[in-house]
Amino acid sequence: MSETAVEPRPVQDLRYPVGKWDRQPARSAEEVAAAIAAIEAAPTRLRAAVAGLDDAQLDTPYRPGGWTVRQLVHHVADSHLNAYLRCKLALTEERPAIKTYEEKLWAELPEARTAPVEVSLALLAALHERWVLLLRTLGESELDRPCVHPEIGEMSLRALLGMYAWHGRHHEAHVTALRARQGW
Repeated sequence: MSETAVEPRPVQDLRYPVGKWDRQPARSAEEVAAAIAAIEAAPTRLRAAVAGLDDAQLDTPYRPGGWTVRQLVHHVADSHLNAYLRCKLALTEERPAIKTYEEKLWAELPEARTAPVEVSLALLAALHERWVLLLRTLGESELDRPCVHPEIGEMSLRALLGMYAWHGRHHEAHVTALRARQGW
């Protein structure tokens, strides 16, 4: 494992190895920079978390009743594609309503259950490179631009930054916690 891997905390609830998303936006310049850095690092960290796993390990659920590691990697790509689009919509439309998606059903589609993880790891690397290029150009007014999530309500780009910085760490820790429990 990489020395920069997220160290999972001992938790009772295996769903939240780094804790639940606290819904706090990245307010200060330092918090914005840290969130962008976390988003930038997420593909490399997820790749390191799954490095060396064989197909049987990739097809192991990260917790009882949870997705397999393979499904989880494909979910991160699906989720972050949506996140990138949400950012672009917030920057180009006035208070756009963003669409949710049935992530549980997406994770059950055949390619999410069987495709090589490399497909989504490569997608994440390219997507995050483009996303971070965009994020680093944003000024204060752009960071405050809102979108409207049908379940959460109005969210600024600052809130999206905080959410997706957490999301990458969250799923990386699912893998690293499973590896630690299994001794992989």
